[in-house]
Amino acid sequence: MTLTLNLSPELEQYLLQEASQKGLSIEALVLQLLTKSILLKQRQAEAVQLLQSWIDDEDSEEQQETGQYLVEMLDNDRLSDRRLFPPELKGITW
Repeated sequence: MTLTLNLSPELEQYLLQEASQKGLSIEALVLQLLTKSILLKQRQAEAVQLLQSWIDDEDSEEQQETGQYLVEMLDNDRLSDRRLFPPELKGITW
């Protein structure tokens, strides 16, 4: 497919410089940028779907266990003895 774009002079200059730095034609650079943008958007949509599936999961007991495990691991994997999630502040600051 052929696509014709009317670019501003600033954008055209930017693309020419980027293409030159990467040793690509401007067409190859634009195709690369479009491909990366589309793939990024797809990965973001997949991540959102995964997070939503976790939110929709109604196994609250498993979520509680996972949350507790995460808190414990974050507290154990610290360079200082100061706890990141002190039990006395549960429900207050975290």
